[in-house]
Amino acid sequence: MLSVSDVFKKSFLEGFNSSDIGMTTALAAMLTASLLALYIFVVYRVLTRKTFYSKSFNISLCGITLITAALILTIQSSIVVSLGMVGALSIVRFRTAVKDPMDLMFLFWSITVGIICGVGLAKIAVLLSVTLTIGILILDRLPVARAPQILVVNSSDLTAEEKIMEIVKKHSRSATVKSRNMTESSLEMIIELRTDAGSTLLQEVMALAGVTSASLLRHDGEVTF
Repeated sequence: MLSVSDVFKKSFLEGFNSSDIGMTTALAAMLTASLLALYIFVVYRVLTRKTFYSKSFNISLCGITLITAALILTIQSSIVVSLGMVGALSIVRFRTAVKDPMDLMFLFWSITVGIICGVGLAKIAVLLSVTLTIGILILDRLPVARAPQILVVNSSDLTAEEKIMEIVKKHSRSATVKSRNMTESSLEMIIELRTDAGSTLLQEVMALAGVTSASLLRHDGEVTF
């Protein structure tokens, strides 16, 4: 007479092992994952806007896709191995911070494609990749508000603020004084503004008596509304 543990082993463990993944199925899944990993590699290289493109991170995206696909295939073939993998992976700690949200999206994209290919649903992985690429391209082309510029002015004339602001208001649609720093012999102003006549504005500010330097800065960061 079978005990409860014997029934569990026979119906659950042995039943799960009977559905071993064949070599043809595994090769097809890994080939599909490889092609989609290469596709992700190309999309990331084309769409990234970083000053310093990280090729190592892009290569790691391909590796993550293949590793995830192999992991899912293994889990499907043996519940015993899958439990061992859970224990092994539980000790892994990822300490590299992902600073760019787009990098995080590509990371999850690679993992998801690997999982989908591992369970044999290649059509869904392809559909996901194509749809996501189209969505990224459309959203990337949508017009957004231009980030404001920052004007930094240094002057030896402590009373030059009114004259500086007159020139700024003449050439900008909006202007806000963000900072004033004054010492016994100098005045420093930081002004946030929006202008299309940056060169003319700088020339007129520099023409003021006492102004020693003027810098107009633009950044490509997010716009705060």
